[in-house]
Amino acid sequence: MIKKIVAFMIPVVLFAGCSKDPSQVAPTNLFSVSTYPNTIDGLNSVLATAYSAMRDANMFGFNFLPKAMANCTHAADDGGYDAGWVEMCQTSFTAANSYAQGAWAVCYAGIKNCNAVLQACNVYMAKYASPNDGGPVNLIRGQAYCLRGYYYLWLESLFGQDFVPSGGSGLGVPIDTVLPTSLAGSQVARSPAKDVWALVESDLKQAAALLHGQVWTGNEEGRASEWAAKGLLGKAYVYSKDYADAKTTLLDVITNSGKSLMPYAKYRNAFIGISANEFNEESLFELNIDYASNGDYGVYGGAPNSTSINGLIWSPWVLGTDGAETDAIPLGYGNEVVHDKNILRFGFPLGPYSLVANPAYNSSKPASPANPAMIMDPAYKTASLQVRANQTCDPRLFVSCLQPWVDSAINTPAAGYIPGTIPTAGFVPVSRPSGPTKANAYQWSFRKYAPIYSNVNNVPGGQADGANIYLLRLADVYLLYAEASINTNDGVTGLEYLNKVKRRAYGYPVNGASPVDYASLTSATSAAAAGDAVLGHNPLYYERWAELFNEGQWWIDICRWHLGASEASFYGSDMATPALAFPDKSYAWPIPLQEVNANAKIAGQQNPGY
Repeated sequence: MIKKIVAFMIPVVLFAGCSKDPSQVAPTNLFSVSTYPNTIDGLNSVLATAYSAMRDANMFGFNFLPKAMANCTHAADDGGYDAGWVEMCQTSFTAANSYAQGAWAVCYAGIKNCNAVLQACNVYMAKYASPNDGGPVNLIRGQAYCLRGYYYLWLESLFGQDFVPSGGSGLGVPIDTVLPTSLAGSQVARSPAKDVWALVESDLKQAAALLHGQVWTGNEEGRASEWAAKGLLGKAYVYSKDYADAKTTLLDVITNSGKSLMPYAKYRNAFIGISANEFNEESLFELNIDYASNGDYGVYGGAPNSTSINGLIWSPWVLGTDGAETDAIPLGYGNEVVHDKNILRFGFPLGPYSLVANPAYNSSKPASPANPAMIMDPAYKTASLQVRANQTCDPRLFVSCLQPWVDSAINTPAAGYIPGTIPTAGFVPVSRPSGPTKANAYQWSFRKYAPIYSNVNNVPGGQADGANIYLLRLADVYLLYAEASINTNDGVTGLEYLNKVKRRAYGYPVNGASPVDYASLTSATSAAAAGDAVLGHNPLYYERWAELFNEGQWWIDICRWHLGASEASFYGSDMATPALAFPDKSYAWPIPLQEVNANAKIAGQQNPGY
């Protein structure tokens, strides 16, 4: 997102054949793209609306990542708190699913706003431009094309029939590239999937060309760039199985973007709201999220850029005031914990812990987190710390998750704490959720994108989120390049790029052989010990799962590789579902019922099974 700039959603109204001044026939908060904008600043205000869809509650503001993506991939374990949420937990959807409807609506709102930008650029250049305005206007156009390609990439990946095993009729999503001037013009049928991918690729190519050489700095760092567009283009090529073009495009990003994988020490803390890590050497595209000094409820609050409240759902649990797990408190809503099977898939070799009497408990003082009556078995804690020190499981487990009694989070920040920095006091041990002790359960909390340095219940400093959200980073590009290489009969290169990503995770130099390297494309991964029949001996699959855990990418990988049944078998059950399954229809989300009812041309074009 454009950093530090408020992004307002601006409705678009067209006045065809009207002789009156538009201000006399419409509210003043609407504009006509035939007469406005008439300045570069005005164009940028329209462009801001194209970015703002990302911040909507139905996208990265709240619902999409923690409620939809985390549950349909089983990164999270919870019971679901409304019908659509339960369907996400069960990976079996209906046409009335509210989260599918939200994602559909917000992506098309973003597309509409991108179309408004492009039309406004044409009006401006035709009527108001000065001789030197061509360059700035092309940068605005480039961003609009990049964003439109991005929204269509998500839409096609979620709703298109590309990944349905039977192939169906190969339908994609409706294509809108102009602003309609009538109700009839807004009625659009689904296009063939190949046409949608062609549009995505065209938009991203145009974006890369228009943004060529532009480097955004300062408050503009969050804008779309040439390398964001090319990275997304490479991803689109991989998703549509054009591996030859993917390989060329992704190698261009790797070689010429100037980006590199950040070192592990920085990577470990790159998702938890430390401002020094924002827009780092690995980031190709990210959504800026600022802390609000007085606490904030994101899309339901008033701070300009503090619009993500994913952390309300992913908030860690910490020991209560009496230091007992039975009275643990969440640092937000605390709806979700990490599904236990993920702990095993990362290769954690110890079973769930048990509590024992605290030999150091001082009964003459009140029980507290510093003086708990019961603690994690000290021998288990010692063994767990040895797992970390000796890297006998994938270190990305500790990037993604918080282990009870071993890790800590903030309950009440110390006076004078500056959000966006690492606190020096106020930490409390992480706990399992409150209630009776849960035997034979890990129930770790989320760490990646969780508010471990703030408690939403405390003001000031009680914001639910503060970490920027990565929309694309170089590790993803490396893994896509590995996949494209493998699928163009270049397994040696593919294996090397898988190993580069793995080396970083273990703290080894990225570009040299290491003791943790995979020897082949079928080598055992950390998931093998968990009995994972698919990821256990597939480094490509495992690395994408582990590296991008809980970043919203794994669902698309599940669908395009047809892993639904094996994932359901591996996870087995969750709090909402005693026996998980994955019907083939779920490889494509349903076209929302509201769209079917409102758009006559889409009637009869619902995805199979709905």
